[in-house]
Amino acid sequence: MSTLVIDNLSIGLPEGADRRFAVKDMDMAIEMGQITCVVGESGSGKSMTANALMGLLPPGVTVEAGKAVFNGEDVLSLPEARKQALRGAEIAMIFQEPMTALNPLMRIGEQISEVFAAHDLYTPSQRREKALHLIREVGLPDPEKIIRAYPFQLSGGQRQRAMIAMALALEPKLLIADEPTTALDVTTQAQILKLILDLRDKHGMAVMFITHDFGVVAEIADHVIVMREGKVVERGRAAEVLGNPQHDYTKRLLDAIPTGKLPKARPPRDVPALEIRGLRKIYRTGGGLFKPVREVRAVDDVSLTVARGEVLGLVGESGSGKSTLGRTAVRLVTPDGGQVMVGGTDLAALSDEELRKERHKVQMVFQDPYASLNPRQRIMGALTAGPITNGVPRAKAQERARELLEIVGLGAEAATRYPHEFSGGQRQRIGIARALAMDPELIIADEAVSALDVSIQAQVLDLLRDLRERFDLSILFITHDLRVAAQLCDRIAVMQKGKLVEIGTVHDIFLSPQQAYTRQLLAAVPGADWAKENVDA
Repeated sequence: MSTLVIDNLSIGLPEGADRRFAVKDMDMAIEMGQITCVVGESGSGKSMTANALMGLLPPGVTVEAGKAVFNGEDVLSLPEARKQALRGAEIAMIFQEPMTALNPLMRIGEQISEVFAAHDLYTPSQRREKALHLIREVGLPDPEKIIRAYPFQLSGGQRQRAMIAMALALEPKLLIADEPTTALDVTTQAQILKLILDLRDKHGMAVMFITHDFGVVAEIADHVIVMREGKVVERGRAAEVLGNPQHDYTKRLLDAIPTGKLPKARPPRDVPALEIRGLRKIYRTGGGLFKPVREVRAVDDVSLTVARGEVLGLVGESGSGKSTLGRTAVRLVTPDGGQVMVGGTDLAALSDEELRKERHKVQMVFQDPYASLNPRQRIMGALTAGPITNGVPRAKAQERARELLEIVGLGAEAATRYPHEFSGGQRQRIGIARALAMDPELIIADEAVSALDVSIQAQVLDLLRDLRERFDLSILFITHDLRVAAQLCDRIAVMQKGKLVEIGTVHDIFLSPQQAYTRQLLAAVPGADWAKENVDA
């Protein structure tokens, strides 16, 4: 028996949008106890469909046609009071970024209890007990501590579990999960996927799981719906769609997934672009009357080398220290000890004034290119500010900027536009062009593709591969996904709790990992079993 039946749904966009409809003539059924994955790139309409069901469409976006019948009621045409009664109690939603969905000023227990209060259920003490029970059910550690914690005191995976606890509070019949694992490292993602499967089995819920990653589909889906530009282009049982896709777009999405197929090994070169020797970074918090100082060794005596023209992947979970190492290498973070040798110069030992003259040698590409670009500055300004500051004549810097925009596939005309006028993948290309504008000896790419759709991710990886060949670039490529590292890297270094636990060629790490932690990372990759046949020794 279907829990939700969507019939001929069309969602209109405001005037001036690239197209008229966010969703056009959509049909879908989700059954009790089943997980239906809705798959597609950004802009395909999958999140708009979910927001319409929850009554959370943004201003100017409207349902223009169709029905969404849930337990006999069309949720799209209900009065607002009835929609509010349904939200949480019958239909609940987990959002992609829990830090923005959670109230930063409220403790976790209060936020879970607020779900009961909104529906006028239970006494305050009963709400607390039920919040504790939910915290235990979703597997959060030390429930008595978690219930009093604020969101910023939890890790990304813990915040997502807290969001799931809130969604489960009133035991809904339909759970909508909108990209709930996209920003998580692979081991945490595997834990969240297992949790959703366990909760589906325990509560018998229907689950609408929105994702762009067919690896996730292979792990959890019973049924799959593929969307493109607001329309359903393919649907079927997960095994059928994964094993025998019919639509060209579905085939392209599947082809874009990093499967773990290993490239041919490149012979290493002797000339180092980066030498890190005994690097240490310690964060200290607390201290004072009756409070001991708490130390976190984010980077603990790490040594590694990136050769000229080499791509070294730095892999590990959140909190492993990989991003701190990258930021320390570029001196966005000051190390507490060790050396960072670039072109014979120890960047770690330079004064601020000396560092300004040498910083052009190492440039960084960040995970969120929109946050790292000035929204009020045209792209030309973003690409020329660094070179001009370093003494390059303005005309020459602008000519180089236009040339780089052509190289990264955006075209010179992009120079006159602002960051908000570009997609996420295009903004990442701008970030790469900005790094190249300084003619660096080394680029540090910190999770540069982790937030992108798989097809856009594949394009950016292709671009980095091409730039490496064209400019003989050295790249320290930081990622939590070993599949992604395998597509681009010559060697992989694995970090855990601030320490370097294993380093070797891509073939060594994938085919004969020495450390249990490395094997754990490989096993946690979504769809790993499904992709095994694509691994090429």
